[in-house]
Amino acid sequence: MAIKTITLPGLGESVTEASISNWLVKPGDIVERYQPIAEATSDKVTTDIPSDFAGIVKELLVELDTDIAIHEPIMTIEVEGTEVKEATTSEATETAMIPEEKPAVQQETVEAPLASMSGAIASNEEANKEIDVFSETKKMSTEGMRYSPAVLKISQERGIDLSQVKGTGRNGRITRKDVLNFTPSEQPAAAENQQLIAEEKTVEAPAPLSPGNDTVVKPDGVRKAIAKRMVQSVNEIPHAWLMVEADVTELVKLRNAHKDEFKKQEGISLSFYPFFIKAVVQALKKHPKMNASWVDNEITYFKDINISVAVATDEHLFVPVIKNADEYSVMGIAKEVNRLAQAARNHTLKPEQMQGGTITVNNTGSFGSVMSQGIINYPQAAILQIESINKRVVPTDDGGFKFADMINLCLSIDHRILDGLAAGRFLADVKENLKQFKNESDIY
Repeated sequence: MAIKTITLPGLGESVTEASISNWLVKPGDIVERYQPIAEATSDKVTTDIPSDFAGIVKELLVELDTDIAIHEPIMTIEVEGTEVKEATTSEATETAMIPEEKPAVQQETVEAPLASMSGAIASNEEANKEIDVFSETKKMSTEGMRYSPAVLKISQERGIDLSQVKGTGRNGRITRKDVLNFTPSEQPAAAENQQLIAEEKTVEAPAPLSPGNDTVVKPDGVRKAIAKRMVQSVNEIPHAWLMVEADVTELVKLRNAHKDEFKKQEGISLSFYPFFIKAVVQALKKHPKMNASWVDNEITYFKDINISVAVATDEHLFVPVIKNADEYSVMGIAKEVNRLAQAARNHTLKPEQMQGGTITVNNTGSFGSVMSQGIINYPQAAILQIESINKRVVPTDDGGFKFADMINLCLSIDHRILDGLAAGRFLADVKENLKQFKNESDIY
């Protein structure tokens, strides 16, 4: 028998880490090759991880909902084969810790290549460093300590003494996240450290914030992914916000006149959402600077128009992507939105369906919102909130008044890339495009 190690596989072009949200097997279980053994959550998508071998599960190496890097070991498995020297878990883990070297992925840009969008892809020099780290890992293992190459590399780059880092992984194992969250202020001198330990023993535990009737739960993997992206967006992107109101009276008439026939012919409902997405796509053609991203002090202007659409379930918010949305009619967009929404609600979204978005259109009006300020879907440059349609009395050009179907369009922009003038012109064209939906031919 031989011990093999299963590592976390690549989950997409730009995915560098993920967490195990659910184990589908336990130690002692017999598994077949390609049998799903775990569910991994990354970028708000849950993916089944298949077994690379057939055999008996020996040990689960990571805790649930703990972020780990791609290609980190997650499980050891005993397989049939030639008798070999019995390997310890540490040795089995070490043999799988050299990350696979991947070819660089090139993305078309106008100003500069966006290398970081596809994750940290190592150069040959970086790959050699990883091999050096692997050698160091074996050395540390013989001394009774076990650190992954990622942990060693980060600690060496930042000059961190790993003996001072508190591990939160299984059996106190130091994870990549532990090292990234460690700061020099947490590393006192030896004498001061002893004093701090003595003082800690005399400090009373803080009193609870409430009498104890509240429920405290750990967020699941999807909620943690959402939280991480939102914090990253707010911390890194200087948000600016503006709003315009649009008269969509003709659009309401068009949709109401054809929604029943559309449902009968196409099998899906015709909402207002596809019309708004189409209006945004048309405006992006005229204002390509809205279709952009800022990463590592470089601006990328995307040639493809890939619209991220917000889909809410009872528990979470997913943002799948309509690729090349400018190639679809309103009907085609409606079918794509329905397909992606069904996949989100059935938990069958794939990682590639969540990647590559260049701007987000969010239908906040579906639950009655009239004004909202969206957080940009990092690293995009803008998010447009489509609010609810309300009938109001508005002035006319001849000095009179009329009843009209009005809607607010709320736009959040990355002020590093976009200014108020560019955003205002873009919204003006979206508003004008919405007025043009009058005939049945505009649907098909």
